[in-house]
Amino acid sequence: MSAELLEVAASFDVPARRFRGKNKGKRWTRGEDTELAVIRLPLDVHDSGIRHRVEQLYWAMWSVKRALQRDARDAVEAYWAGGVRRETDVKAWRLELGPSREGMERRAYRHMEKSKHLGHHVTKALVMHQADEVFETSVSRHLFPDSSGRRHGRPRVGRWWEYTRIPGRARSHTMARKWETFRLHGTLAGHVAAYRHRGLGRSVTTPEQAAALPPGAKVLEQPRHLPTPARPSGRVPTREVTAKGKPKTRAATWWDHTGPLAVVFTGGADSSRGDLVLPVRLPSGSGRWPRLLHFLNNPETWHKIDLVRRRDASAPGGWAYEAHLMVLAGGYTSSATRARRAAAAALERVGGVDGNVSNLSVVSFPATFDPSHGDVEATRVDLSADELAALAKARQKERGRKRALDRSRRASNPTQYGPSKRQQARAERRQATGLPARSVEVPRGARAANKAGAPKQAFRRDTLSVGYRLNRARLADTAATSAAAKDHRARRIAGSITAGHGANLIVEDCDIRTWYRRWGKALQATTPGRLITAIARECEKSGGRMLRASTFTTKLSQTCFCGERVAKTLAHRIHHCISCGLVGDRDMVSAALNAHVRLENPDDPSTARLDTAQTRTTQTLFHDGLQEALSSQPQRGARPARGRTHAAASESGLPGRGPLLDETSPPGTGQTPNETRPANERNKAHVGAAGCTDKRHPGAPGQDRHRTGITASRDDS
Repeated sequence: MSAELLEVAASFDVPARRFRGKNKGKRWTRGEDTELAVIRLPLDVHDSGIRHRVEQLYWAMWSVKRALQRDARDAVEAYWAGGVRRETDVKAWRLELGPSREGMERRAYRHMEKSKHLGHHVTKALVMHQADEVFETSVSRHLFPDSSGRRHGRPRVGRWWEYTRIPGRARSHTMARKWETFRLHGTLAGHVAAYRHRGLGRSVTTPEQAAALPPGAKVLEQPRHLPTPARPSGRVPTREVTAKGKPKTRAATWWDHTGPLAVVFTGGADSSRGDLVLPVRLPSGSGRWPRLLHFLNNPETWHKIDLVRRRDASAPGGWAYEAHLMVLAGGYTSSATRARRAAAAALERVGGVDGNVSNLSVVSFPATFDPSHGDVEATRVDLSADELAALAKARQKERGRKRALDRSRRASNPTQYGPSKRQQARAERRQATGLPARSVEVPRGARAANKAGAPKQAFRRDTLSVGYRLNRARLADTAATSAAAKDHRARRIAGSITAGHGANLIVEDCDIRTWYRRWGKALQATTPGRLITAIARECEKSGGRMLRASTFTTKLSQTCFCGERVAKTLAHRIHHCISCGLVGDRDMVSAALNAHVRLENPDDPSTARLDTAQTRTTQTLFHDGLQEALSSQPQRGARPARGRTHAAASESGLPGRGPLLDETSPPGTGQTPNETRPANERNKAHVGAAGCTDKRHPGAPGQDRHRTGITASRDDS
């Protein structure tokens, strides 16, 4: 009977489940010479319905990413627990556990299929690309080492506030009109026609003409709340004819939209709310239009769109949304920047850079080291008086906001904090005198903790007020603005340095991360790592390169031009060679010696060696100019206005150490303390108390030599 049933079942043509399978066409790959660039497009989400849909999209994608991160963490834990399986066949063990790109994608599909509500908000393309992002940023970096042999830590589950980017999927470059996630529709000309400024001349009708206007001219007049573009309707001719000779038509789609720019997302497969349309807001001034023309005028170069959000206290909902459009083209470069880089490439000079905690020193020579081809050029980069004043004001405001956050958290969670010593003493005095106990609304003491010192209640479970969240958003917005300002300052300084010293520079290979252990506050203000990175990028853009030299093989801070060893501690900021008599700023001497470093392998800093024969020749040929360049750059802020931090050690009676801090410094140089010595131990009631005494180190300097800061205590090295 079973055999007959099998024969009957086989006689019926039952269609099997179809799978997509591999692509039979040629896979598109980006060319090696094709560059990528990104432009940020602000999105208008003033409409409450649209904003609610965007927030739901973020919640859905965040739940998917959190589930994938948990799966990745569990898979990695099981991978390292199976030591025998790894030794037997590590590849088969990974395939079984699934910590691979395909395995993460399959997990994402299962999460989406099991959770019915995700289908109303996201698509499989978004989920797949999110799985790829989790694999690349968490699993791959942990299991496989990079070129230097380092691995990242084990995957962890991120926080909701850290989830700011929804990665989109690149459009198909082999099939026309195929974007599987976020799409950008509209044209730049349509945007100008829709929001044309009332003062714009009638002769300006194209984006090219708007880009040619002088700076300051208004091109667009966009309302505060941009209207949502409507999807095209009706029929569109296809330029084909039927068998009877009639022209064919098709239904209009978003691909026929030629109006203002908008980002469109079709929504989930089960969504019935239609397309999610986000209007794009463009800069209205004519000075930004050459850049817009470079990125947006050619839709064929559009590659991928990511939806990004950032904290903004003034925006509805506390978040501002942007579309990051990636294009298959290089970044925009103005004509002035191209001219400056061409001039820097034409400079036949070689220079050295010495990064420091509070300043940056650059010294360059002609590439031929011939005085007839140029002089010695020296530059010191540090914070100006205006920058110091602005930094002091910003830090004071940041300190006030942080104190307000702490007061708000304590007031909203009074049971998690105890009274301070002053509040407790006052309560005891009132109890001793028979007065009623006064209620403490804001306890100032430590947080309630167990015997191990861990808080009894996690901070994430605290009750937070609306004012607290608003203040926190303002603090995050200010931090992002400050970081952007530091990037702009670094790019501006890098351009001026390469314009004066050329595009071929050498810098010591230092790990600036270790500096933050002692001088974190000063480094946040001066950002030497950011400056060096910007200079290296500018050198590459100008056709040169910044090389890195190891400090173990060169020892520039302990060497003179004559080749003699001049031992110095960090407290000694003056280079004084007894052998040849050269006196100059320590950082300037190191930067000048950097220009004489030779590397056998430009990619390996350990192959760097100092050409002492060339340094002696340079000292002889550039004697007067070298002495003036190395000693004419005074260090600012050597003496404090108030306060005291790390003291400078005074080492007297040591031969060959050069001028000390308690001696008269050469002209044009200043005193800078020793940052390596820890802070002095103090024994006083509180800051500013009368009659307090300090326990000083026997070798510490007097009270007139303090290490200064950015505002009141500024680090110099």
